[in-house]
Amino acid sequence: MIRWAFILILAWPGHVAAQADPVTIARRAASQLDIAARELADAEGARDRISALTRTIRAYENGLAALREGVRQAVQREAKIRAQFDAQSAQLGGLLAALQTMQTSPEALLLLHPSGAIGTARSGMILSDVTPALLAKVTDLRADLGEIATLRALQAGAEDTLEEGLSGAQQARTALAAAMSDRTDLPRRMTEDNDQMQRLIESAETLEGFATGLTVLPDDPVAQSLPGFAAAKGDLTLPVRGRVIAGFDQGDAAGVRRPGILIATAPGALVTTPWPATIRYRGPLLDYGNVMILEPEAGYLLVLAGMKQVYGETGQVIPAETPVGLMGGNTRPELAGFGTGTGNEDGQGRQETLYMELRDGQGPVDPATWFRMNED
Repeated sequence: MIRWAFILILAWPGHVAAQADPVTIARRAASQLDIAARELADAEGARDRISALTRTIRAYENGLAALREGVRQAVQREAKIRAQFDAQSAQLGGLLAALQTMQTSPEALLLLHPSGAIGTARSGMILSDVTPALLAKVTDLRADLGEIATLRALQAGAEDTLEEGLSGAQQARTALAAAMSDRTDLPRRMTEDNDQMQRLIESAETLEGFATGLTVLPDDPVAQSLPGFAAAKGDLTLPVRGRVIAGFDQGDAAGVRRPGILIATAPGALVTTPWPATIRYRGPLLDYGNVMILEPEAGYLLVLAGMKQVYGETGQVIPAETPVGLMGGNTRPELAGFGTGTGNEDGQGRQETLYMELRDGQGPVDPATWFRMNED
């Protein structure tokens, strides 16, 4: 189980607890796994299962991130120690040669010096000064070799632990999809006019045009009962675990500028709504893949695009932290190269991107003023 790697990380002395602090992340993830497991066992009804499964998937994502960071720092630390060995190899070789010479020489000769008794006395004093430093160097070498052994043990078990963690996360995703399809407990707003919605989809030439068209469809009392969205400004969490790679109206890798942000995610990452909202649209749209458009309050729209799988039905009113989709990509990658710095925190390349756009009235606004960015 993934906790085996957590134990190694927690037992590893202070070298790992720098930068991203995987020790803290691992402890938090292990606690989340325990809580989620208990809630899964006690869950009654689809709503409880969905909540528990959501926490379970998040716990796996955090735990795999901690494992990845721990192994990455282990590789870096081992490389640093080996570089120190290489840099000091000439000096160490000279010391070893001197020790071997002294070991093979007769003891009587070691007490003599070519310049006589005074030289012998001086050489003895020098040797007495060198010996403690030499012993300290040997002690340091022993500690470094012991640390390398610990680092190797962490890396040796990491791939098996990662495989088990990815398998557990995939099982939780599958169970979540089944629970979402069985869900019947959500309130629904007035059903949209299907013909009007279809005409809007067919006439849409851009995502912006489609979103603008949604704002003219009728409201209803259910949507107005949601908590005030404006009060959450600046305190919202991103809908997916990841890293912002293109900000508002900034060009992406292809130079395309959009009125939203791009978030790099791990394959199969869970996407949730950051605020209670009504689902105004879900499904494929233009070249954006699957699109989810949420209405957290009348006049606001949150657009999420690029998911492989989307959950829910148009008109459902969903609470905060409700799963709305999963990212695509290979969720069971080859594990070769794990820990070498070539992949993401789950041991796989960050190959997926979620596009997020926030609209106030009929125009887009910068999500950075609403969301806490890069809490990866």
